[in-house]
Amino acid sequence: MTNHRSQLSSALVQEVIDAHVAIEQWLSGRAAPSALEPLLARFSSAFSMIALSGARVNRAALDALFGQGHGKRPGLRIVVDEVDTIAGSPTGGVVAYRETQTDGEGLTTVRRSTAVFERETDGHIVWRHLHETPANAD
Repeated sequence: MTNHRSQLSSALVQEVIDAHVAIEQWLSGRAAPSALEPLLARFSSAFSMIALSGARVNRAALDALFGQGHGKRPGLRIVVDEVDTIAGSPTGGVVAYRETQTDGEGLTTVRRSTAVFERETDGHIVWRHLHETPANAD
């Protein structure tokens, strides 16, 4: 069981990192337009999010955000650290992390996020819920 948990934890942590690489490339414009579909496939059809502003975001709004966001943040860099698997089960898990975004003009925002993941029947891990909170750079 420990090995299974360790594998799941590693898969969840890797998904957090890989998703942010894909998001950075998409929003900065370094990704090809064909990268949109694989990016959106990372998110559950029932995805929900609490954004930094406190606004609730559903999957349709996420699709629109990414659909219109290609290249809108030139020079964007995203660093994810302090990744911690809070809970895991055969059907998914919860991960907390810190995310630092710096745009091409040097504007930096830091957020602490908690993400809930689901494992689909084919084993694919998808983002089910994300809650972002503004933070100071510690």
